Amino acid sequence: MRIRKLVPLLLIGGFFWWGGSAAVKVRAEVCDNPGSLTDPGVISGCISKYNGILEAIAKANATNKEQLESLQSQVTKLQGQIKSMDKQLVVLQKNIFDREVKVGVKRELLAAKVKQDYLRRRDESVMLLLFSADSAADFFRDATYRSKLAKLDKEIIESVVGEISSLNKQSTELATQKTKLAGVRDQVDKQADFLEAEVKKASNYEADLGGKISALTARQNELLAEKTGTFATSVGDVPLADDPASRPDYNPGFSPAFAMFSFGAPHFKGMSQYGAYGRAKAGQSVETILKAYYGDGIEIKKDYSTGINIRVNGYGTVDIETYVKRIYEVPSSWGDSGGMEALKAQAVAARSYALAYTNNGSGSICATEACQVYKPANKGGKWEEAVNATRGWVLVAGGKPFSAWYASTSGGHQTAYTSNGYTTPAFWDTTSNWTKWADGAWEKAGGSPWFYKGWYKSRSGKSCGRNHPWLNQGEFADIVNAAIVVDRGGDVSGIFPEDVRSCWGGSDNPWSKERLAAEADKNGGKVTSVSSVKVEHGNNGLTNRVILGTNRGEVSISGENFKKAFNLRAPGALALKSGLFNIEKK
Repeated sequence: MRIRKLVPLLLIGGFFWWGGSAAVKVRAEVCDNPGSLTDPGVISGCISKYNGILEAIAKANATNKEQLESLQSQVTKLQGQIKSMDKQLVVLQKNIFDREVKVGVKRELLAAKVKQDYLRRRDESVMLLLFSADSAADFFRDATYRSKLAKLDKEIIESVVGEISSLNKQSTELATQKTKLAGVRDQVDKQADFLEAEVKKASNYEADLGGKISALTARQNELLAEKTGTFATSVGDVPLADDPASRPDYNPGFSPAFAMFSFGAPHFKGMSQYGAYGRAKAGQSVETILKAYYGDGIEIKKDYSTGINIRVNGYGTVDIETYVKRIYEVPSSWGDSGGMEALKAQAVAARSYALAYTNNGSGSICATEACQVYKPANKGGKWEEAVNATRGWVLVAGGKPFSAWYASTSGGHQTAYTSNGYTTPAFWDTTSNWTKWADGAWEKAGGSPWFYKGWYKSRSGKSCGRNHPWLNQGEFADIVNAAIVVDRGGDVSGIFPEDVRSCWGGSDNPWSKERLAAEADKNGGKVTSVSSVKVEHGNNGLTNRVILGTNRGEVSISGENFKKAFNLRAPGALALKSGLFNIEKK
């Protein structure tokens, strides 16, 4: 059996793979540490090379697996053949032994005959034989008979000896074949072991490359988190004012100008605090407000135990009612401007959230906005009045306190979420038709400063030298090119803000506008100017599509991909905080 020599289909470390008859080598040292990349375009090159290698590995590994299965089948077949030869050798050895026994017996008989004839011939002379015979004819007949018997015995012995010799030869040949077959099996075993190792190595290498590709995008994800402000927040005890530069009537001093405006921030689940304030000013009761945001299926239990203690990280333990009096989530001043029922709704939500979060006091809770803002002193005023007015009021679902989420501003649409097996409603928080939801939004009635805002500063106040959210023609065309690449599934490895180093630090190497435009060209055509912008919102509370009139005609991009591209590429701290957004052009 001829075993085809196999060559390695994968070599770790040098990024070799076999294609046709020649090996292609890709230098990968610079890709091993994504955080230290310094050359423009290197991230893109690394991801492209890694993806090419993964494709080659997958093909090579498929071949390896097929050959491994074939070799394993051959090994099984060879083992069966060797086992069969072992049985044949046992049979042959038994035949040889039986034949040797028969020849031995004949040899003994022949020896006895020879000895007897020799003794008789020694003791009897020919003359005696002649005289003892009845006649000369009897004498010669007896001599001839003896001669024939001797010849016959000789022929039998020679035949048996020849047969034994033949059996011995067969045994030797079979043993030789067995040895050769065992050698072939060992060779196939080695090839199978090699391929098994290669298959395992390829799997490990694919996992390693997958990790490197993930690492190359990790920095982008970090940047997205920083710019979008993925935080849990609420109004806080702050003045109800905001930056005039964040409003759509701001004049950037150039035209055309483009700005992205988010409806609300950040998580849009549960109760909208400004929406509750707007509802309260319109005369809605605490029960109506709670049912509006958490659904008619939620139970408002008004006699929940007030003896439960809450352990607050860093501040010790207090009873649940004292805990709620020390929550700083909405301004007490709301109680003096028609918002007392909103303060009550907030007190019930805060009490329910704390009890759910700690499992009725068995666990602890943090004192920051990641949980609820707590300070080691009663807030007093109208807030304490609201807490006392709702003493023991808890939202309950499935027999347990309901995790009552809330946030400052949803932008007019509340997203459903589930806790204790109960799901809150998803709905437009407005008195208007959803297609014109902003006109009758309860948050607008509450005067939320985040209902419609162009974000150009980070949560910490970082602006990276920008004093408004507006982009000029070249900057916006660059954003559109980034969105084209993201939307069409192109290479996004170089999509960072051009000022990422000066603004956010690190060693990222963003593509230039020219390089990004070239990448957009690969995905349908680059954009150099935008003449019109249209945004389509969906009844799902999201921006579904952005439609742009450009130098290359109409360009349509999904809202999700436009948001992602904008938050990856926009300069400074410009960001979209919500999936429900609009684009202004002036």
